[in-house]
Amino acid sequence: MSKDTVTITDNSTGKSVELPIKRGVHGQPVIDIGGLYQGLGMFTYDPGFTATAACESAITFIDGDEGVLLYRGYPIEQLAEKSDFMEVCYLLWYGHLPTQHELAGFRGIISHHTMVHEGLHNFYNGFRRDAHPMAITVGVVGALSSFYHDSLDIWNPRHREISAHRLIAKMPTIAAGAYRFSRGEPFAYPRNKLKYSENFLHMMFSFPTEDYHVNPVAAKALDLLFLLHADHEQNASTSTVRLAGSSQANPFACISAGVGALWGPAHGGANEAVIKMLEHIGDPKHVEKAVERAKDKNDPFRLMGFGHRVYKNYDPRAKIIRKACMEVLKEMKVDEPLFEIAMRLEEIALKDEYFIEKKLYPNVDFYSGIILRAIRIPTSMFTVMFVIGRTIGWISQWNEMMNEKTMKIGRPRQLYVGPARRDYTPVEKR
Repeated sequence: MSKDTVTITDNSTGKSVELPIKRGVHGQPVIDIGGLYQGLGMFTYDPGFTATAACESAITFIDGDEGVLLYRGYPIEQLAEKSDFMEVCYLLWYGHLPTQHELAGFRGIISHHTMVHEGLHNFYNGFRRDAHPMAITVGVVGALSSFYHDSLDIWNPRHREISAHRLIAKMPTIAAGAYRFSRGEPFAYPRNKLKYSENFLHMMFSFPTEDYHVNPVAAKALDLLFLLHADHEQNASTSTVRLAGSSQANPFACISAGVGALWGPAHGGANEAVIKMLEHIGDPKHVEKAVERAKDKNDPFRLMGFGHRVYKNYDPRAKIIRKACMEVLKEMKVDEPLFEIAMRLEEIALKDEYFIEKKLYPNVDFYSGIILRAIRIPTSMFTVMFVIGRTIGWISQWNEMMNEKTMKIGRPRQLYVGPARRDYTPVEKR
């Protein structure tokens, strides 16, 4: 018997099946259960996929126990300090850090694709003015496939690359358009002389009647947030993109599906929920009471921004954002009372036995909302900011899946607990 196998025995029948163990570069080994049904006539049951690896990936690695996050093998701390979002986009898509020439070419390509079809501006008018920007973003991203037909051959690597470039480039334009539409303001066209984050801020806040100068501190902070949100392994939205892609749907439809999954408050909407929680607490002197309420199972109040499905240590992104938050507030001379509440909340929670025992540490959402507020991003746009950053991760994961020779349509099984088979009764006899 090979050492790289595990044997599962059905004690009710005595039947056994030997299953191979697969090992990656980092992380826990996994059991390949492909032969389980043939050997024992059984499937596995794992609600929420808490112990299931649905794919192989060479893009992102997380060690939740140690608080480690790697993009293509590079620690997130190094990338946050030395790189920028455009370089990370190149890294995630192509798998290696670019040369100076490659990076310049990539920046030029992205700048070339920032405009959206004029017909899309009419598409916005179909929404109500009070529609949530995420609702608009879901619809507009899905509509891209009706305007850009020339890159929809999913089996053509060049088409996939063009679609990736378009999505990275146009997402800030689409996002800013959603904001401008909701306010009844004219759309601001991109200016390709500006850098990626600068361009987005220009499209968000500039007016044709006056000059607008991008605050470099705000642009740098936003670029950092995009970088930190670029990918995060097989989370709910990334898995949604992969599942949609497994049906051979076009990339714009797949990314639209990912946007929808990200919208949920348990996923991308968490930073918005953190701000609402801090506003609800209202004052640093109320923090201790809030912590006690959060520990009471009978109290509906919950602390948002603590804990993570994967991390059982301090989220490495949260450490970076916390430091950046302090720098942004200082350099922009912003008096943000919620930051004081957040700092006090973190201080008390990290010393509390309840949080220590349950390994509840601040996550990426805890401080990101404060930075976004400081640079004037409205709360309703917080999750849309997440979309802009995560688009490169989604499309890279989708492309990786499309390159698999053994790609199969995703089709989870279920444990049926409904009524047993029964016969139909005519309505007059019921």
